[in-house]
Amino acid sequence: MSEAKKDRAQKKGSSGGEAKAGGRSGIRRAKRKICQFCVDKIAEIDYKDLMKIRKYLSEKGKILPRRISGCCAKHQRQLTTAIKRARHIALLPYTTD
Repeated sequence: MSEAKKDRAQKKGSSGGEAKAGGRSGIRRAKRKICQFCVDKIAEIDYKDLMKIRKYLSEKGKILPRRISGCCAKHQRQLTTAIKRARHIALLPYTTD
């Protein structure tokens, strides 16, 4: 009876281990995005610079999240503040129809 258990253990271990020996096949990580403001060495994001700010808005007028925009945390906070200021003085729309 103990030999039967050993046989089962060997069958389970050998079939499962060989299939997963290559690691995670099929899963690919995306390339890390670089903060464009850090590359350009911009200290402050100006709310009046609409050409740069518009790139970080969706078609509906929403602010793009960090994982999509590629900004670092510091510049994402500054970007959000700049967009909100530009919206407040009507340089940018809150939504699009």
